[in-house]
Amino acid sequence: MKKILRVIAIAILSIFTITACKHQAKDEEVNLKNVAELQKTDPDEITKDIYTDEYGDQLEVTVNETQNTAVVRLDGKSYDLKKKEDLPEYTAGDSEYQFSDIRGEVTFLKKDYNMVLFHHKKNKISSPNTKMASY
Repeated sequence: MKKILRVIAIAILSIFTITACKHQAKDEEVNLKNVAELQKTDPDEITKDIYTDEYGDQLEVTVNETQNTAVVRLDGKSYDLKKKEDLPEYTAGDSEYQFSDIRGEVTFLKKDYNMVLFHHKKNKISSPNTKMASY
């Protein structure tokens, strides 16, 4: 009787082991397919800059070049803006606000009131020993 119970127990364990092994293989195939799909998608080109004006206010700008969007954070508020193709260099805006980075001058303004909320001019790095020829 003990031998019959052992044989039945071993048979049941082997059936569960075979079933469990087959089930894991299917999960691994699904996971490998998901990883392959994730690798095919291109990551977004995101740049993040923080500017400080002469009053000590900070403007945080996160630009997503792939989706042509910009998120501007000023005084604890976030503004989602869309890139404007018809305006020069990098300009983004919506119906109320506009952000621009033109030739090193960063400006964030409210359109309705023509009010500049933030302005920063980037420092140009000059080469120290520049010599010019004179004729």
